[in-house]
Amino acid sequence: MAVNGKSMSIIVTKGSLDWAYPPFILATTAAAMDLDVTLFFTFYGLTLLKKKLDLKVTTLGNAAMEMPMMGGHMAMPNLMGALPGMDAMATAMMKDLIKKKGVASIEDLRDAAADCGVRMIACQMTMDLFEYNQADMIGGIEYAGAATYIETATQCDINLFI
Repeated sequence: MAVNGKSMSIIVTKGSLDWAYPPFILATTAAAMDLDVTLFFTFYGLTLLKKKLDLKVTTLGNAAMEMPMMGGHMAMPNLMGALPGMDAMATAMMKDLIKKKGVASIEDLRDAAADCGVRMIACQMTMDLFEYNQADMIGGIEYAGAATYIETATQCDINLFI
């Protein structure tokens, strides 16, 4: 139990580069503030626990996406996601921005979460559904179902869905 007795759980459902940052940043920040933290990775969020990450960004369905360019912000219209090569371009731009701004990689944040004692649970149903193997996943994680997560979440002060 955390020193301050507070706890937080996050359901992680997205596995793209831009959606990978919020759960790991919130988890490591909360752990640094002495909260017990549990991350439950399900559906596409489960890919964030793979040993080899190849995360991408898509403009499709992301109408609020803007990228800093030439002193301003360039909106990425939803239509751009339908054009060949646009997701690759958006991914390259995001990775370049992350590197330029000195933002930690997802791998580094994931390692920091493990080092801080963040409990990471891979949804067993999703593992089975998508035919993932434990050998493809990082070490130190748990494999459990929704009941285990709910048991944890009912005891938490903060519950988030990302």
